Amino acid sequence: MKVSALLLSCAVGPALAAPRLQARAEDRFTEGQPISKAGKGGPINGGTNHQLDLQNPDNLGRQSTDNGIVPNLKWSFSDSKTRLLKGGWVREQVIQDLPQSHDIAGAQQHLKKGAIRELHWHRVAEWGIVYAGKVKLSVVDENGVYQVEELNYGDIWYFPKGTAHTIQGLADENEFLLVFDDGDFDKVGTTFNIDDWIAHTPKSVLAKNFGVDESVFENVPSPNPYITNGTVSTRNVTETPSTPVARGNSSFVYRTLEHKPEKIGGDGGEFHKIDSTNFPISKTIAATFVTLKPGGLRELHWHPNAEEWLYFHKGKAQATIFIGNANARTFDFTAGDTAVFPDNSGHYIENTSKDEDLIWVEIYKSDRVADIPLTQWLALTPADLVAQTLKVPIEFVEKLKKDKQVLIG
Repeated sequence: MKVSALLLSCAVGPALAAPRLQARAEDRFTEGQPISKAGKGGPINGGTNHQLDLQNPDNLGRQSTDNGIVPNLKWSFSDSKTRLLKGGWVREQVIQDLPQSHDIAGAQQHLKKGAIRELHWHRVAEWGIVYAGKVKLSVVDENGVYQVEELNYGDIWYFPKGTAHTIQGLADENEFLLVFDDGDFDKVGTTFNIDDWIAHTPKSVLAKNFGVDESVFENVPSPNPYITNGTVSTRNVTETPSTPVARGNSSFVYRTLEHKPEKIGGDGGEFHKIDSTNFPISKTIAATFVTLKPGGLRELHWHPNAEEWLYFHKGKAQATIFIGNANARTFDFTAGDTAVFPDNSGHYIENTSKDEDLIWVEIYKSDRVADIPLTQWLALTPADLVAQTLKVPIEFVEKLKKDKQVLIG
């Protein structure tokens, strides 16, 4: 009996052991465990957020090329405090959330049908894009130039600093991304709401200013509502010679999807550029609206003129950011994430999904979108210099494409 059991154990032992040996040959990062193929690392036995570990396998050490110290460059809007209001909500990402984002702050804002983001202005420029529903925008500048427009998916606006404006929801539910050209957006003296101002001005002064009785202002909300319920506006504004409608190059609105994507060398998706070259009023914020096919790559490159701030709207992505002196770190992104890539840092963006497009917005505090691709740089440098520097075959260098690929399929 004992001999039979021993023989049985010897017979099945190797067969049972084989799967364990095979398991050790595979990494465990996609299981949320910091264990490499080489056997480095070990399971997490202490407190951890396993769902975050699963979403961020590169934080567990998956990329052996990561090195040095790179600060956190990622923030999810899901980690932001949501401010609930009667007509919707807003959640922000400011420099206090993502300290490396010096140039740009962002927010998601939701308006119910008829809800109004009350009349206001900022000491910074505002850029926005509609990604759900339909909104009405009203804006007036220092010259009395005004514009009232209805915006749909993909439509963009830009308000120079100090420009007066308001936004109203037109569909049942409406949502958009807001971008500001200062990371410290919550600093006092950045946003000025009309209800707040009126409520803190003596009524006698208001009456004299508007030529009405003080009683007109008895019901001005205090504190200011920020977003308030309302009914959809039906009134029009009459244009006069001294108060013209913004048109053409002075328009505050750019309808992205009415324009063809940029012509690019690669076949990995669609690339829309929105900056002062085609949206003249947008002097301090340049942007791209990008769709990358499954498995596609936004080629290795850097931006010579600004930090890059990103909002991922759909899909899953991976990016490695190189900040010099052997410091590099890989991040994983999903819908609702924001990120900042430091000024002049080298990077790529890869769509890690097998069946879903990756859609994101790139923002720069600049009047133009500018990038220098690694491939084009090498292709336009004497091949023998590149080959000697990188210790690669000169034939490889000579075959590099001289045109920007941008999105590689």
